[in-house]
Amino acid sequence: MSQAPFYVSPEQLMKDRADFARKGIARGRSVVVMRFDEGILLLAENPSPTLHKIAEIYDRIGFAAVGKYNEFETLRQAGVRYADLRGYSYDRTDVTARGLTNAYAQTLAGVFTTESKPFEVELVVAELGLTAAGDQLYRLSYDGSVIDESEHVAIGGQADAITAALAGVATSQMTLREVFAHGVQALGAATQATLATEALEAAILDRTTTKQRTFRRLDDAAMSRLREA
Repeated sequence: MSQAPFYVSPEQLMKDRADFARKGIARGRSVVVMRFDEGILLLAENPSPTLHKIAEIYDRIGFAAVGKYNEFETLRQAGVRYADLRGYSYDRTDVTARGLTNAYAQTLAGVFTTESKPFEVELVVAELGLTAAGDQLYRLSYDGSVIDESEHVAIGGQADAITAALAGVATSQMTLREVFAHGVQALGAATQATLATEALEAAILDRTTTKQRTFRRLDDAAMSRLREA
């Protein structure tokens, strides 16, 4: 006599998947993305010089992620292909953070609802506007949900603590040096540690550049200069 198949309610199944994803994300070091007066800063606690959490997607679009590296790297590469294809087929100005975010949300939601294991990732997609009013920040969760932010957004295991540390701070009115200091302080406060420059990864989307591509990584020397009083 065959046994009845093991039954799990849809509610319990979704809860188990969400708990699994959150636990994986919580183990990762955090990232904070902040607007400043001349662009957008992407800042991460990341001691690895090669396994980047921060990257360029297109001319004015940056990408930041936490969680399982191979999963968010797959998403990053897919985003680059999406942007290149859309920019080639239509126009470079048709590549937007909103369109990319929608594509990521569909992928994450599809994996979360249909696959046995969800992606253990959180993402930020940031677009630099021609003016400060056009800047856009989108946070994507493991289940495809999307939140748009106005000043700054944190992801990762200490995201709540970082958000609390930056509560009420209007970073878009500050200089890069000021915003960098706030970001380092918030990351350090969340982990209750003083972070060395070598333990940080940073890049900016620079509105003042004359180049088409606005993404620029900050090396240790550049970050050290920003940390000088």
